[in-house]
Amino acid sequence: MDKKRYRELEIVLKGAASHRRIQIIDLLSKQTELSVFDIAEHVSIDFRTVSEHLRKLTLAGIVMKRSDGTSVRHALTERGKDILKFCRTLE
Repeated sequence: MDKKRYRELEIVLKGAASHRRIQIIDLLSKQTELSVFDIAEHVSIDFRTVSEHLRKLTLAGIVMKRSDGTSVRHALTERGKDILKFCRTLE
């Protein structure tokens, strides 16, 4: 593996390196296309905190955004599904 690939993996792993982000990933695996407010309600944290977690997850390629009129919906990418599978093997 080359240096660039190590850096890419670091970004992905750091993107998922939070119990709250893992909780969000798990939620999005069960209920796709959720808004920041939907996620905040389900995980019982402030929507601003959720927004920051989603930003990191999006930068890591774990979550994707889709505009839906005036709101933005979030869903797992294939990478996000792979991260969740990996986390479940560690349980």
